[in-house]
Amino acid sequence: MPQRPTLYMVSLGCPKNRVDSEIMLGAANRAGYELVGDPARARVIVVNTCGFIESAKRESIDAIFEMAAHKQEGACERLVVTGCLAQRHHAELAAEIPEIDHLLGSGDLMRLQEVLAGKAARDLVGSAAGYLVRATDRRVISTGQASAYVKIAEGCDRRCSFCVIPDLRGKHRSRPVADIVREVEQLAAQGVFEVNLVSQDTIAYGHDLGARKASLAELVEKVANVSGIRWVRLLYLYPDELDDRLLELLAGHESVLPYIDMPMQHASDSVLKRMRRGHSKARLRKTIERLRKRVPDLTLRTAFIVGFPGETESDFAELIDFVQWARFDRLGVFRFSDEDTAPSYGLEDKVPARESYNRWRRLMAAQRPIAKAANHALVGRDVQVLVEGASEEHELVMVGRHAGQAPDIDGQVWFTNSEVSAGELWKATVVRATDYDLVVETVGKALHKPARGKARRGLPVIGSRV
Repeated sequence: MPQRPTLYMVSLGCPKNRVDSEIMLGAANRAGYELVGDPARARVIVVNTCGFIESAKRESIDAIFEMAAHKQEGACERLVVTGCLAQRHHAELAAEIPEIDHLLGSGDLMRLQEVLAGKAARDLVGSAAGYLVRATDRRVISTGQASAYVKIAEGCDRRCSFCVIPDLRGKHRSRPVADIVREVEQLAAQGVFEVNLVSQDTIAYGHDLGARKASLAELVEKVANVSGIRWVRLLYLYPDELDDRLLELLAGHESVLPYIDMPMQHASDSVLKRMRRGHSKARLRKTIERLRKRVPDLTLRTAFIVGFPGETESDFAELIDFVQWARFDRLGVFRFSDEDTAPSYGLEDKVPARESYNRWRRLMAAQRPIAKAANHALVGRDVQVLVEGASEEHELVMVGRHAGQAPDIDGQVWFTNSEVSAGELWKATVVRATDYDLVVETVGKALHKPARGKARRGLPVIGSRV
């Protein structure tokens, strides 16, 4: 019997890109490819790149060169580069890296089938407004036994001055509610009980569906009511007004986690105006107050950009004051990346790199005691914890996440005992806290165990560097 051809995937960047990688893995699997976790064994290597900011571009290029070495030293016969960097810079990549055999854009996922069939040209990059996920894609889930990302829309209609996403991903397009629910039902049948809803602009979901117009609240409720789904989490919400029904679900539905990821980007009105964010600090304060009032146990995550052109020391001090007032449970900070195709590229008064770094460091330092206090407030309380597996640092120690921790971006929970298994859900008491992580002791028996025949490991088929 002939050996199956082998394929290895490197997935870089955000969870939305990871979903794209999983779709391509599914296509490769259906084409008869064996998905392997060692690039040295792969006949085909796919690098799904990120091209959003400068650091992501550098990481993507480094990964391309690293994988290209396997054409000389390993079994690699074809190197495929796809994703946002390929969409944005395909001509330069084709000219400067001859080891690349095929280039696919961010909207050309399913053209990987042509590549695998040996019927493709080198440069297949098309329109950014390309592929929209479908339940029939049957992607290969790479995020463990119990958790998955579900992409509910693609693209973005907002034109924030620092952002190139509309150019990379096209206009906002929502998937039909029924198709998303069908995909979640398929995931639940595989043993998934945590669904993380993602898109470039989650709050805009459904606005473009015309006669079939649907609300985010309607979608969330239907997803949460799928049999077997226990945790539904919302990520990437623009700070617009959240409707009352969605807040009711966040506060009261047993399967909708009281967790919101809402990137706010800044708190100075002058900076927000230059960013073209369309709201003010006063509106952000009002939004936070409403969320805290309506959803008492809310975990609120946000992200800010420091070093934006024209950001003064006074603007930055205003941001620090805002963070200390808001007391976000989770906070990410990014240094401004001056992208040459973004509207902000033409702005004057650039902040020097060293000052941008100093502001990043100072904002992280301001958040640290807030995060520490939030974590220490959980000591002695019971939480639900999803077991993810053995710690990378200590293989005999099991780790997971509680309901207030999103995958990849938040902290971890460490178990005091090893009598737990990946994919299980436990009630546990928090016995110790650090600035970002928790230590827990399990209580009673597991609340959920993977059903026999449904348990699966997160396949080692993605060399993820998220």
